[in-house]
Amino acid sequence: MARVPFIGRLFWREYLALFGSLVLIFLEAFVRIITLGLPQPIIRFCYNRSKNAFNFLSSSRGRQSRARKRSISASIANAADFVDLCTLFGYYAEEHVVQTGDGYLLGLHRLGWRKGEEGTRVNAGQESVGKKVVYLHHGLMMNSEVWVCLTEKERCLPFMLVDQGYDVWLGNNRGNKYSKKSTRFSPASNDFWNFSMDQFAFHDIPDSIDYILATTYQTSLSYIGFSQGTAQAFATLSIHPTLNDKVDLFIALAPAMSPAGLRNNVVDSLVKASPQLLFLAFGRRSMLGSTTMWQSILYPPIFVQVIDRSLKFLFNWSSKNISAHQKLAAYPHLFSFTSTKSVVHWFQIIRNKSFQMYDDDVQAPLGIGATDRYYKVAKFPTRNIKTPILLVYGGSDSLVDINVMLKELPRHTIAKEVPHFEHLDFLWGQDVEKLVFPYVSEALEIYAGRDHLRSFPRDVRRAMMSHGESSSEDLSSSITAGETSDVTLGTKRNTLLDGKAISSETSPESTKMVSPTAPSFVSAPISYDSHEGNSTPVKPSPLRLDPSSIGDNIKRRRRGSGSSHRSGENVKVFSHSGISLGAGKATVGGVSSPESARSPSSSGAGSNS
Repeated sequence: MARVPFIGRLFWREYLALFGSLVLIFLEAFVRIITLGLPQPIIRFCYNRSKNAFNFLSSSRGRQSRARKRSISASIANAADFVDLCTLFGYYAEEHVVQTGDGYLLGLHRLGWRKGEEGTRVNAGQESVGKKVVYLHHGLMMNSEVWVCLTEKERCLPFMLVDQGYDVWLGNNRGNKYSKKSTRFSPASNDFWNFSMDQFAFHDIPDSIDYILATTYQTSLSYIGFSQGTAQAFATLSIHPTLNDKVDLFIALAPAMSPAGLRNNVVDSLVKASPQLLFLAFGRRSMLGSTTMWQSILYPPIFVQVIDRSLKFLFNWSSKNISAHQKLAAYPHLFSFTSTKSVVHWFQIIRNKSFQMYDDDVQAPLGIGATDRYYKVAKFPTRNIKTPILLVYGGSDSLVDINVMLKELPRHTIAKEVPHFEHLDFLWGQDVEKLVFPYVSEALEIYAGRDHLRSFPRDVRRAMMSHGESSSEDLSSSITAGETSDVTLGTKRNTLLDGKAISSETSPESTKMVSPTAPSFVSAPISYDSHEGNSTPVKPSPLRLDPSSIGDNIKRRRRGSGSSHRSGENVKVFSHSGISLGAGKATVGGVSSPESARSPSSSGAGSNS
């Protein structure tokens, strides 16, 4: 494709910034080549010298504080893998391997047992305990360890979900620590690393979900993603319509879809550069592979300072919401391998301000033919997603532009803001169990295990459309009674599009950890539902459900689509005492049981169809 000479290039200031960044990259590569040949005694010598220098420059009070908290932080930091991290807190973890359609072998981890349940058969068909399934997926250049490397069990989302009775699975992207194998290519070849987010969306996520559902004998699961893990869900749900049947809820923590850009001008120039230049700088295999080398040489507090300063340099994050001993425990587990191409894919998204597929024919900014009239990269059709979506984002997260994101998502999307949170705070921040977990638990109570694509019963639909100003208690009653499953979780559409999403409440009802068996709203006023002649006590939700946002959803129901509707005979999951949840209702011996629909686990046996 012809390009205008010189004019189609970067500005001269960007060339200077780009040149400076490349000098730093080549310097880092040179140091790495040298250190690869260093014997272990020299590496240990460098580690001890950096340790002594840090202790000499730090205060005595700081040394005493670190000594008190060093034990648990060191144990977590030195844990070899996911299983060891879970063992530290007394949880039993399973390891699984799933093969994707294009031959990559992905590692999956499972936490399906509370403490003391290790010998129980969970989601294993007949004669087993049935539990609702929750799937968690990590962010860019991470692996599943980031979810469990916390210093307190109460702040660990997977452990909280396990204790509440869920069957928790954690996925890994191809190329990272647990998925560095393929039946077709060697990790030493360029072909192995020739993948971007397209492959995550077309293969990794759907194949992992299919494996989990087949293993657990369940028909659907709830998806919780962090950062790029949310982008992968946005992408895969948009291009796989039938996958929306299998994901009953999508919770996006620190969602990423079309970041505004990076705060540093030098790095921002790299973002605007062509992929050829980026591949020249970083290679065509794994990205920043020398990070593990620096981690082994530097004393941990110094390594923490390097990470903190890098995050400040790139994203302007202060990292003040993460305690010092939490950083010492978690930062050693922060990095994992991914392809340079997957990072270049993000650079293309930022550059074009579009959540698009990977562009194999990149045009210069002012090149001839570099217009939508002649060439347009396929976008992920995210407005086609039917699964209920809950966004929980940080008010101080520079990677989230909530207004832009909501315009590209379906109308039933709900956004909640945690005002002072930054990106990594959703993993390791202080008070995350009070500010974030209640949203997660409440959404799971409402949607997990439900056939969210079923149409509303005619009488409920008529009542909602004729009483647009009905209270949240009325809507909560219909949810609790199991009469509807495609209910919007929160605010009106016009509120969302204006970017005025409701932030986390400070009341005890909204900050207390929520449990399916002991909801956080137990002390809230109780209303009664008289639907179908029943007088069922209903407790309003702390998420403040707003039924006025449902009218549009009802009108936009898919009609005549066989792939989007599941019959009651095909929708069965387990609940308390062998309760079978089918077609949006829970029944025990033929008697409707609204409260049982809220439980994620069961102690009885059953079968799945």
